[in-house]
Amino acid sequence: MAKYFDVHPENPQRRTISSVADSIRSGALVAYPTDSCYALGCRLGSRDGIGRIRSIRDLDDRHHFTLVCQNFAQLGQFVHVDNDVFRAIKAATPGSYTFILPATKEVPRQLLHPKKKTVGVRIPDHVVAQALVEELGEPLLSSTLLLPGEDEPMTQGWEIKERLDHAVDAVVDSGDCGTEPTTVIDFSSGEPEVVRRGAGDTTRFE
Repeated sequence: MAKYFDVHPENPQRRTISSVADSIRSGALVAYPTDSCYALGCRLGSRDGIGRIRSIRDLDDRHHFTLVCQNFAQLGQFVHVDNDVFRAIKAATPGSYTFILPATKEVPRQLLHPKKKTVGVRIPDHVVAQALVEELGEPLLSSTLLLPGEDEPMTQGWEIKERLDHAVDAVVDSGDCGTEPTTVIDFSSGEPEVVRRGAGDTTRFE
């Protein structure tokens, strides 16, 4: 059964966040809120976590996983960003965007797109998600919590707990965080390509 953590949406309890981070370090797969919708998250190098996310979401090896980062200093360790792309991304973060970029050698091979050698990165504008990655001290490997055959992600922590009780190890509930996933912008060629229109405004990238 999954542990259930009730977290204040504006002032997340430090002890609770610390407990969640400890669980992730120990290999746990968690469902947690972001500024677009709930996501599944695990430790960066967790093969078991990656496999479980693929299983829950029925994903193939072309799926872009996302590294949820605390800030640009952290993001820059895992993707190659030139000056023009840096300025474009900085103007849009933190926010509901995922950016696809060429990965550095710090990213485990199993996370990379098999042909492009790219990975998704984002810096969320969400107090609880930020508190979690700050406490963790490294990016949180994530994927939108959208189940196969469903059009919208789940938005309620209690519902996630009921439906995925034996599939995840913990659920972090800080209230409703919306149903629209991030807007995805592919910068792997140097020029922005809108891959998915979501919660973030695409105007600046078109």
